[in-house]
Amino acid sequence: MRVASVLGSGARLLRVGGLATLCVASAAMAQDKPLKAPPPQASTLVPEGAVGGMGDINLYPKRVVIDDRARIASVGLYNRSIERGEYDIAIADKMMTSDGRLLDIETVTDPVERAKVHGAAAMLRWSPRRVVLGGSEAQTIRIMARVAPDTPPGEYRSHFSAVAVPPEDSSYSIEQAAGGQKLNSIGVRIVPRFGISIPVIVRVGQTTLTAGIENAHLVPLPGGGRGLQLTITRSGTRSAFGDIAVTAPGAKAPLAVLRGLGVYTEIDARQVTVPLDPAADPRLLASGAKLTVTYTDDDVDPGKVLASRDITVP
Repeated sequence: MRVASVLGSGARLLRVGGLATLCVASAAMAQDKPLKAPPPQASTLVPEGAVGGMGDINLYPKRVVIDDRARIASVGLYNRSIERGEYDIAIADKMMTSDGRLLDIETVTDPVERAKVHGAAAMLRWSPRRVVLGGSEAQTIRIMARVAPDTPPGEYRSHFSAVAVPPEDSSYSIEQAAGGQKLNSIGVRIVPRFGISIPVIVRVGQTTLTAGIENAHLVPLPGGGRGLQLTITRSGTRSAFGDIAVTAPGAKAPLAVLRGLGVYTEIDARQVTVPLDPAADPRLLASGAKLTVTYTDDDVDPGKVLASRDITVP
């Protein structure tokens, strides 16, 4: 099972008689998108723009931004399964690495690296903290930011997580343990806790951003085909968030599009590989061909080109 991110360890070992049950928490990480409208209170339909995890949980929106104009936001939690679901709701600070991974701040031992993260967890309040949903039901989680008057201008970030709670019958009972296991034997059962996480960004005062594209070049992909590897650079007091597109003269459509790429304030550069369309005309990628890479804002000024770079295929 491939997991994009893990929401804490969440593991516990339960012993019933001679039987041990291991419960493991895991989650899929979401791409992010700004909050544009409050989600409905309840609906059997998951709204367009929602993000789904590895289990049956959907969240809307993909990204929450709170600023000086409004200190309250909403996140819609949707159970797209036909079965009842119970979910723990938490907010915690995370650190982005230069390759785009997100680490729980508690796991970062380097004090210099920890100091780069401007966490928002301490200023956020949310309710409810546990949700029970029937099949195809939804509920809104309210988030409020309390910003102290002396808070320095800038961007602060945390991550909202919803993790499924295993049902009570997900582990063996005493009767099952006694009847199905030999005396003094130990059995292990894995109970996955699927979940999902989205960023919650709090901006205080005016923020600045300058983005760039560096080191763009073609690379072979492990599964075959080619990709464009590049580095998105960032400076200023605000994170970068937007879409990458690779275009070529004469092509009717982009050769590649990667949506929702964020570069958070604790890093000044993020390396990414964008898979190119394997059905693209080979002449567009032949030696001497021209390509243009653009990074377009989907945050403060949607549609604005944050950075652009022309390259020549060697």
